[in-house]
Amino acid sequence: MSQILEAWKTRARRLKAETYALYLAYRDPRVSWAARIVAACVVAYAFSPIDLVPDFIPVLGYLDDLVLVPLGITLALKMIPAEVMAECRTRAQAEMGAGKPTNWAAVAVIVVIWLALAVLAVLLVRRLVNQ
Repeated sequence: MSQILEAWKTRARRLKAETYALYLAYRDPRVSWAARIVAACVVAYAFSPIDLVPDFIPVLGYLDDLVLVPLGITLALKMIPAEVMAECRTRAQAEMGAGKPTNWAAVAVIVVIWLALAVLAVLLVRRLVNQ
């Protein structure tokens, strides 16, 4: 059982490193706009605290993370030049080895987007109730 747990932990670390490498590739000027959009969506979804299917729902809650994120990464990797990804992976490993990288601007943008969506949802519900 502990071998299975260790294998999952290793996969999770690799997935996190690959996601951070995608973030670095997204910022690289050699990457096409289409690849940047896909990479940005994948990274935003992977690092967002809110999922398409909430994690508290048994099985389905984690299924979206186990399926959507790897599929998105696969799609983005097909669109990004291999030499760019190789450089980004090396840089991601170096930066993650030095400590967890934090981009507070990205955190702020994600929080603002989710707050705006929450406000819109409240306004919509209020409007429907008052009709």
